[in-house]
Amino acid sequence: MDMPELTVLIPVFNEEGNILPLLEEIASALDGVASYEVLFVDDGSSDGSARELAEAQAASPRVRVIRHRKRSGKSAALFTGFHAARGVWIQTLDGDRQNDPKDVARIWKMIHAPLPPERLGIVAGRRKRRNDGIVKFFSSRIANFVRSSLLRDHTADTGCGFKLLRTSVAVKLPFFDGMHRFLPALVRRTGYDTMQDYIEDRPRIAGVSKYGFFGRLGAGIFDLFGVFWLIQRGTPGEGDEILRG
Repeated sequence: MDMPELTVLIPVFNEEGNILPLLEEIASALDGVASYEVLFVDDGSSDGSARELAEAQAASPRVRVIRHRKRSGKSAALFTGFHAARGVWIQTLDGDRQNDPKDVARIWKMIHAPLPPERLGIVAGRRKRRNDGIVKFFSSRIANFVRSSLLRDHTADTGCGFKLLRTSVAVKLPFFDGMHRFLPALVRRTGYDTMQDYIEDRPRIAGVSKYGFFGRLGAGIFDLFGVFWLIQRGTPGEGDEILRG
């Protein structure tokens, strides 16, 4: 497990009741498909999540847990996970079980038939149908429209928590609060290609949504202009070493 092929990265905040069932689903979907680890980043949960994470560690040697000392946000949890991941690829899943681990196995097999494209940096999930409340639905629709019009990142559902990233690319991404909303655009900025594929979106069974309309929409639009500035400032150069003749 020192160098698995895949790190399944799951940021959690107050997801009591979801953690153990999600771990079982991951094992059912990925056992025999890829060598993998499961990395939970607990963003300072105040419910019974810490107890369930301890049970998850006891149940499987694949499980690792990092706990933030205080709540720092989803982007911070992902960034922590990016730099702690041991896998060559990182698969992000939301801790609320709305993402289906079966899609992880399906897309993993798809891009490894036979090998991932050399310049592929990210596969972004696009939800077939949304199981969110009306507030989250409309705020996401507005944010996606404004973002795609300005950034032209060719991603229809960047707010979806389902992302498969090349680890060597993920660790190069700049950190800021809200970066998780712009991962495809940030990956394109590094010079890598993006792909998207339809995934299932399941109803939340346990816990409550952490988003509201004005906080989500306002923060997203504010961050959008920062990402636009980053992209306009150019992409890193690429070069090949010239060997001695």
